[in-house]
Parts: sequence; structure tokens; C-alpha cells
Amino acid sequence: MDTLPSWMAGLEDEDAAFIRKFVLSSGSLKEMAGLYGVSYPTVRLRLDRLIQKIKLSETAEADPYVALVKRLAVDEKLDIDTAKLLLREYRKAKEE
Repeated sequence: MDTLPSWMAGLEDEDAAFIRKFVLSSGSLKEMAGLYGVSYPTVRLRLDRLIQKIKLSETAEADPYVALVKRLAVDEKLDIDTAKLLLREYRKAKEE
């Protein structure tokens, strides 16, 4: 297979490296915590965010604004409540 799946192609290098280490550690979050020198909950949170990114890329909206707001929320550059408000108002404005 010459091309990466679209969900993998959209990942940052750091995320791809995390997935590689996760697979090589047989999915052990405890081992991952040791590799990164962080706590288990920190690794769990990082994995949860990565899962959100993958889900987001698989269900990417055709509307670039909606996709941007969701991506900013997943990357914690925008809090969830603000993202929801922006999307709600944006959708309302489009209906008018």
C-alpha cells in the first residue's frame, strides 16, 4: 500500500510517533508513561485527545469553518463551550 489512510495522513509527526510507541509497547499505557516520563493519567488524556482527532478526521465536515472550530477544540486552542456556541450561532446564521 503506497498511500496512508486519510486519518493517518492528517496526523502531526508527534501524534504518529505516539501511535508507533503505543503499538510497540503493546498498548501499555503504563509503559508509555515511563517512556514519556509522565503520569498514567497524562498518557490516558493524550490518547483520548488522539482518538478525538482521528474521529474528527473520519467525520470531517464539508464546511471548512465547522472543521476548523472542531479541530481547535480538540487541540485545546478553544474551549468546548465556546466551540459549541460558535457552531450553534454559525448554523443559525446559515439558516437565515
